[in-house]
Amino acid sequence: MDGGVRVRFAPSPTGFFHIGSARTALFNWLYAKHSGGKFILRIEDTDDERDRSEFLDVLMRGMRWLGIDWDEGPTVGGPCAPYFQSQRKEIYDERVEFLKKIGRAYEKDGAIYFKVSGEPQLIRDLIRGDVVRREEKDFVIVRSNGKPVFHLVNVIDDMLMRITHVIRGEDHLSNTSKHTELFGAFGVKPPLFAHIPLILKAHGPGKMSKRDSGALVEDYERDHFLPEAVRNYLCLLGWSPKEDREILPIGEIIRLFDIADVNKNNARFDEKKMAFFNGEYLRSLGADEFCRRSVEILGACGIDVAKFDGAYVCAALLLCQEKLRSLSELENFTEYFFRENFSRDAQALEKLRAKYDIGARLREFKVSFEALDTVDEKSVEEALRKLSSANGIPSGEYIHSVRFALSGRSVGPGFFGLVSVLGRDTVLARLDNFIGAEKM
Repeated sequence: MDGGVRVRFAPSPTGFFHIGSARTALFNWLYAKHSGGKFILRIEDTDDERDRSEFLDVLMRGMRWLGIDWDEGPTVGGPCAPYFQSQRKEIYDERVEFLKKIGRAYEKDGAIYFKVSGEPQLIRDLIRGDVVRREEKDFVIVRSNGKPVFHLVNVIDDMLMRITHVIRGEDHLSNTSKHTELFGAFGVKPPLFAHIPLILKAHGPGKMSKRDSGALVEDYERDHFLPEAVRNYLCLLGWSPKEDREILPIGEIIRLFDIADVNKNNARFDEKKMAFFNGEYLRSLGADEFCRRSVEILGACGIDVAKFDGAYVCAALLLCQEKLRSLSELENFTEYFFRENFSRDAQALEKLRAKYDIGARLREFKVSFEALDTVDEKSVEEALRKLSSANGIPSGEYIHSVRFALSGRSVGPGFFGLVSVLGRDTVLARLDNFIGAEKM
């Protein structure tokens, strides 16, 4: 093994992938990349009652979705294997025997206790500075059922895997003096620590929990957020580049990131800001990439665009790109381009009927539209402005009425682009259908 930076993410597979855990993994990964070091994934799976293989699958899928790869760990191996604590019992037993032999561990009531030194423990923390704590009571390192405790296995694994920096949540700071005691007993210099700020829930006091809205990584994958956007936002929960920029490519974030620049203050999660980031990333996608991702999602929604001309499909999708905050909105924004039996917003229709004579506006627009030689955006806009001026009726009455007849919605992409992309035949057919329905 090399002598450079070695960091680790050591989750327990006891639940779904929480935003706080993802941020911890990300900060470790960023620091490894920034320093040219190694990022190790180590699984703390010693809780037989709560550990589940499906949770491990969710965890690793979520990390890969976010683009967080690991240099050593499950599926990739490495010089410190095995990377599952459940497979390292002999290693822990050997180290416990060593502690007994040197008088730093003893049995009591079936459990094994660690004998603390009582000396002040200096914790070198890259974020909070030097912290001094003292452990005054001996503590359990192996339970009466023979299972080793977190404190013991954490330290042994960090020691044997030559972890140089332990980057973890601030809530672990209270454990760290126990860990420095153990490192000292083993005659090993402890790693440097960096206790990163907690993530607070969006509203009200308290740490964000798995029950809070927006707390699980898999929810963002399910809702078709862009992983690049989620990752970028998570980077800013406790850290910010000195230039005070926010939306940055990951290569730039890696270049700028240093664990010493992480804030001491807790970070507050903001779902609206996450959605804003996602919208910005969506709008920055190139046309081909945006269309490729969109077609995949529409297919999963049961909309097969293969029967349409490719240029038409891309024109329809790109028309909606500026409006989307998430690709989960894609079906609602675009289905009327690809379905004739598209859904219609009944409540929006009632509001329009209460304000406008929809049938009259559609008939007037149809006459004007039929007279056009071409139906490009500019021609449609000029025709509508002339119609509005000639009849003394605000253009909005025509736009809202026609939009609903064509799409079944009161909001959507730019109106003139919508009309132009749908084309003459589809527009006239939908106007006739809607006018006929209004007369019934």
